[in-house]
Amino acid sequence: MRILVMSDTHGDAEIIRKVRNRHPEADTVIHCGDSELDYEHPYLEGAKRVRGNCDRDKRFPNEELFEAEGKKILVTHGHLFNVKSTTLNLFYRAKEVEADAVFFGHSHLLGAELIDDILFVNPGSLLKPRGIDQKSYVLVDFLEEIWKVTAYTDQGEEIFQTEFVQDNRMNM
Repeated sequence: MRILVMSDTHGDAEIIRKVRNRHPEADTVIHCGDSELDYEHPYLEGAKRVRGNCDRDKRFPNEELFEAEGKKILVTHGHLFNVKSTTLNLFYRAKEVEADAVFFGHSHLLGAELIDDILFVNPGSLLKPRGIDQKSYVLVDFLEEIWKVTAYTDQGEEIFQTEFVQDNRMNM
């Protein structure tokens, strides 16, 4: 399973198109909100997409919960969980819905970590990054209980790659 994750593009539709075209092999495309585009914009077609605090189109859901290859995935922007201050509220929501992975934005801070066997990924921002100079997005691969997270610049240059082993025995 390969998931392409981006967030906080703030009206830059062209960067969405470029990133999607760069990774046609992605099984799932996720936009974590603040696209500031119409819900039915063609560059968001087929993507799992949620509403950020800057999105005006009310057709965007506040969160998306779906299953892919036996994994429950939660997508939200993060503003409703106060992620700029803490990820604890988001962690509780992930536990509540029994998510295996959570993708979120809002803070514009690129990062990935495994907490209590749940993968949390913020792809950063493709317009206004914080914490680093590079605009960023993420590819997440899942194979045989290993999450591989690779972060890229808007130009497709690798920023980092890290792997996390998910131990499903902890969820029993």
